[in-house]
Parts: sequence; C-alpha cells; structure tokens
Amino acid sequence: MSPREPIHLTNGRRPGGSDGTGEPILLLHPFMMSSYVWTDVAQQLADTGRYEVFAPSMAGHNGGPRNRSWILDSKTLADHVERQLDALGWDTAHVVGNSLGGWVAFELERRGRARTLTGIAPAGGWHRWSPVKYEIVGKFVAGLPVWLTARLLGERSLRLPGVRAAATVPISATPRGVTEVQLQEILDDVTHCPAYYQLLIKALLMPGLMELTETSVPTHLVVCERDRVLPHPRFSNHFRKHIPDIEKVTELDGVGHIPMFEAPQRVADLIIEWVDAHTPPVRQVEAGA
Repeated sequence: MSPREPIHLTNGRRPGGSDGTGEPILLLHPFMMSSYVWTDVAQQLADTGRYEVFAPSMAGHNGGPRNRSWILDSKTLADHVERQLDALGWDTAHVVGNSLGGWVAFELERRGRARTLTGIAPAGGWHRWSPVKYEIVGKFVAGLPVWLTARLLGERSLRLPGVRAAATVPISATPRGVTEVQLQEILDDVTHCPAYYQLLIKALLMPGLMELTETSVPTHLVVCERDRVLPHPRFSNHFRKHIPDIEKVTELDGVGHIPMFEAPQRVADLIIEWVDAHTPPVRQVEAGA
C-alpha cells in the first residue's frame, strides 16, 4: 500500500488548494494510526457544504514525515502540523484530536491555533510521575508481540488465531467494530509507524499536558464508554480538574478508544454540533444593499 495522503475536503470533494470556503476543521489521528481513521467522518463533515476539512498524518506515522531523532514528542508533532496549517493559510481552526491527536490538539491551542477544541479520549492527562502514565506506556509495550507479528507477516498475520481480537482491543469495543478492509488498512498504518518506539521512549521521560489551566477556547471533552486504552474516569480526571470552566463533557456509549470506526456518524454529529454552536452566524446581505 502507498503512504497515506492527507485528507483535504471542501464541499464534499478534494480541492486543488485551500479556497477559504467554510469553517476550517483540523482532524488529528491517534498514536500509530494515520489520516485514514478520519476517512468517513471527514467526508460527512465536508458533505454538509459548511466546512473545509483537513486531516494530515503526523510525523513518524504512515504518510507523515520521518523524524530524524531517536525520540519524538508532542511539540515536534505540533510543529509539523502547524507548518501545514500555514501552508493552507489557516491561522486558526476548529481542532479535533483523538488520543495522541488530542494531546497535540491541546499543544496547538496553547500556540493560539485553535478556535475551539474537541478532545476525543485525549492522551497526555497525567503528570511526570503519574501512575497512569506508566500504565499507558505499559499497555503499548505489552502490544509489542502483536506489532512484531504484523511487521513480520503483514496481512497473513490476520489469519492467525486470536490476532484479530488482540488487534482490535485498543481500537473498538468488540472485534466486530472494525471491518476486514479497515483492519487491513490499520495493519498497514501500524507497520509503517517508527513513532511506535520513538514516542514511547520520550513518554517515559516527559510529563503530560501541564498547561491545561491556560486553555482559553471552548473545549469539549469526549470520553468513550468502552475505552480500554484510556478508560474513563481515571484518564479523564486530569482534564476535568485542570481545564478552567470546561464547557462540555460527552460520553459515547458502546464504543472503544477510536470511535471513528464504530460510530462515524455520531462522531461527525458531535463535531458539527460543537462547531456550529461556536461559529458566528453569517450575515446575510440584503437585496439591493
């Protein structure tokens, strides 16, 4: 499979370049995934005709730039995304991030690049020595055998007993939440992700999101009922405690850590509702004015 291309849609189709139409929405993917996770949601947002949607693959992930260092952190990821926003001519956007993408979304908000922020099961909700940080790192280290099997055997690994069930644990509530085609695409992302070890090494050395008290834009925290990677409430308490006057917390029932596969319409709807609620109405020009 070829490296992922960024998803860039306006009025339901890919534009030749940014034409400035519609509210800009930036979608940021989870750890080890790529822009692919947003395929259905991005299309549904663009089909409304009211938004311009951009979903890149971040550095160290499938389709993103290579990182020249042995370590990778959220600031480096945000640097790359910010350069792409500049290329699009977007000073700010409605930023939506899932898991690692949520962590990077908060970093972009700190830099003044967010109009609103939606964190879907965001990562980074810990201090330097928080037990939950070591728990999440341990979960991804425990997945090393599945990652190595996928690297060695490619799509053939999906035919091995138990691999499908193990592979979907960090993604969906049940193995049925991901189709065969989606699982093959996910496998391609996972096996083309040098960020796997680069980010885990850095995560052991750095704190999580420490500037949440400075968050100043409307913020929507979305938690997933059957999230087995960052289960609520242990991994969401940090956000609820430190974000000043958090406007909204939504729990998506019956979905796992990456709900865009299981419930793309529900995810699109909550983004639409949030963005529309925080977008000034367009002034209608009176006839003959």
